[in-house]
Amino acid sequence: MKTAVIQFPGSNCDMDAVHAAGTVIGQQAVPVWHTETHLEGFDAILVPGGFSYGDHLRSGAIAAHSPVMKEVKRLAEKGVPVIGICNGFQILTEAGLLPGALGRNNSLHFLCHDVHLRVETTNSPFTNQYQKGQIIKIPIAHNEGSYYADAETLSRLEGEGLVAFRYVTPEGNEVLEGNPNGAVNNIAGILNEKRNVLGMMPHPERSVEKLLGSTDGLAVFESLLEHVAGGVK
Repeated sequence: MKTAVIQFPGSNCDMDAVHAAGTVIGQQAVPVWHTETHLEGFDAILVPGGFSYGDHLRSGAIAAHSPVMKEVKRLAEKGVPVIGICNGFQILTEAGLLPGALGRNNSLHFLCHDVHLRVETTNSPFTNQYQKGQIIKIPIAHNEGSYYADAETLSRLEGEGLVAFRYVTPEGNEVLEGNPNGAVNNIAGILNEKRNVLGMMPHPERSVEKLLGSTDGLAVFESLLEHVAGGVK
């Protein structure tokens, strides 16, 4: 599997993503500068976290118009798996690849700590190696991570099983105490209608080795590898 890791001015999780999608699972991950317009030959695309363009205007707004994003959109429409993590999630919503928006945390503070997620679906290229309902621990690091969408969009996401991850307590309860940022319906990650685009605020690339304190994010990359290898849809 060959993964393109898109780099923007201000990206700071790009090399973590290269390590997770490349070294850790024994595959190839290549940093790609945002001015690139040709991504043919890549099996997957990863839009990493950070502060693209210093979060000017709003998080992800400028990066969404970088030259590379036209190619990301084109390949996503062809079915190539695309994952946006943290700022990458913000970029994907700004680019129209995912519905909704990410707003300020309800605490109005930057948050950086572990959270618990419940895996809501295994029917995607990014979650097929998890168990539905599995509780995992993955860190967050964001200032604008509160997911919001209108009622119609939320109804569709919930009804079509497009919520990938949800914030919960360690016991798996979907309550206010388990929601770090005020995201509507405790949503931590969503899929597009074709299920080949995932956006999530928590950082799975920071939970792929025991040295990091958790390997709960590893299955995201193992799932992607399984999908690309043709084992699952």
